[in-house]
Amino acid sequence: MGVLTWLLIPVVVALGAAIWGSWVSKSRIVGDMAELHGYARFRDAMEMERDRAG
Repeated sequence: MGVLTWLLIPVVVALGAAIWGSWVSKSRIVGDMAELHGYARFRDAMEMERDRAG
């Protein structure tokens, strides 16, 4: 029974790491998309400012 416990611990930890990794990567996609949209708005604002100044 002791051997089974020692083999089960790494399996549970690996499973937990896989779940955590998929959760972290899923939430990161949303943040990146929001950041890209923010950068696009910034770039558009800078182009409008340049057009008004020129």
